[in-house]
Amino acid sequence: MSGNHAPSRLGVGFVGSGFNARFHMQAFQAVRDADVRGVWSPNLEHASSAAALARSLDIGTAKAYASIRDMVADPSIDALWLTGPNHSRLENMEEIVHAVESGVGRLRGIACEKPLARNVAEAKRMVALMQRCGIAHGYLENQVFAPQIIAGRTRLWARGAASSGRPYLARASEEHSGPHAPWFWRGELQGGGVLNDMMCHSVLLVRHLLTQPGAARTSLRPVRITGHIASLKWARAPYAAQLTAAFGREVDYTKRPSEDFASVTIEFETPDGQLLIGEASTSWSFVGPGLRLSAELLGPEYSMSWNTLNSGLNLFFSREVRGASGEDLVEKQNAEVGSMPVVASEAAAYGYENEDRHFVRAFLGKEEPQLTFDDGLEVVSLLMAAYQSAELGRTLDFPPPGLDAFVPAVAQGAWKAR
Repeated sequence: MSGNHAPSRLGVGFVGSGFNARFHMQAFQAVRDADVRGVWSPNLEHASSAAALARSLDIGTAKAYASIRDMVADPSIDALWLTGPNHSRLENMEEIVHAVESGVGRLRGIACEKPLARNVAEAKRMVALMQRCGIAHGYLENQVFAPQIIAGRTRLWARGAASSGRPYLARASEEHSGPHAPWFWRGELQGGGVLNDMMCHSVLLVRHLLTQPGAARTSLRPVRITGHIASLKWARAPYAAQLTAAFGREVDYTKRPSEDFASVTIEFETPDGQLLIGEASTSWSFVGPGLRLSAELLGPEYSMSWNTLNSGLNLFFSREVRGASGEDLVEKQNAEVGSMPVVASEAAAYGYENEDRHFVRAFLGKEEPQLTFDDGLEVVSLLMAAYQSAELGRTLDFPPPGLDAFVPAVAQGAWKAR
C-alpha cells in the first residue's frame, strides 16, 4: 500500500509507451479518480512522447522515468499498468517486485495487459511474483467490459435465461489486417501468432458470456478443446515480401511464419453436468474496413449479437477524395474511399474506459477486481492447449499433459505453414 489510508485518487504509471499504452490514455479521459503521472519505456524518447500525450489529454502531469525502479520509488505513483511487449513482460514484472521488496516504494496495485505471458511456465511465474507483492492485481481484458457486452449479457440472463434456461452457445471473434509493430509478427518474441495475440480476448469472452452473472467464472469447467491454426495470407510469397519490406529482415514469413488465422472450440461443463460450447476465431488476414470485434450468445428462446463495425455512423468518400492513409475512422483502417463505418469513440466501444475505471476503483479499495492474474493464467492455459491441439490435429481433454512445459512450435520458429 502507498500509505496507511487509501488515497482519494490513484496515481498511475505506465510500463510501456506504445500503441496499447496510448489507447489506455485515451480511456483515462473518462476515469474521474485517477491521474496518469508516469511512463517508463526502454526508449526514453518514446516514454517522453507518451507522457506528453497524457499531459495533452489533461489526464495527469505525467513525466518520463529513467527506470521502472525510479517510478516505483515515486510516492505519487500508486499503481502500475503493464502494457509493454510480451517478451518484456516477465522481466518488467521482476523489476517491479524487486523494487517493492527492496523497500524503495509502495504500490496499491498492478494491472497487466493481455496476454499475461507467452506460455504457462511464464504465466505461473507472473502469478508467483504477484503473490510475493501481496497487493491487488488485475488482468486487463477490455472486451468483457465493452458496454454492449455488459448490457447484452445482463439482459439476456435476466430475461431470456430466467424464463427458458441458461445459454448454451457463445461465439466470439476478433479480426483485422495485422499488427502495428514488428515484434507482434515474430513468434519467438510474441509467443506465437494470432492465436496468442488475440484469442486471449475471445476465449475469455465466450466463457464470460456463458457464466451466470454473480457466479464464479470457474463455475464453468473447460473439459475439451479443439484448436486449428493456419497462415492463410501472410506466408504467400508476395505478402511475405510486404511484411519484410515493412518490418525488416527479422520478419521473414517464407522461413519463420506465424499463424494468421486460428479457431478454437471449447467444451465447458456446468456444476450440474450440462454441456456448453464456446467457439472463437481470430485473424490477421481479415480484409474489411478495419478491426472487427463480434460476439454472439444463444439460448433456448433468445440470442444476442455484437459487431463493432455496426457502429451507427458511416461516411462515404468518392474516389476523387485524396488524403494520407491513417486510422481516423477505425482501428486498423484498410481504406480511405468508399462507404466506411466510423467507431466514434473506440476507447469506449472496445471496453477500455469501463475496464480502466473498474481497476482504478479496485485499487482504491472501492470494489473487488473482476479479473486477476489468476484469470490471466487460466487464459494462457487454454491458449497453450489450443496450440497443442492444433499441432496434434485432434481434440484434447483439458488440461492436457505437459501443459506447463509446452512452448508452441510457432514460438520456437519450427512451425511450417502449408
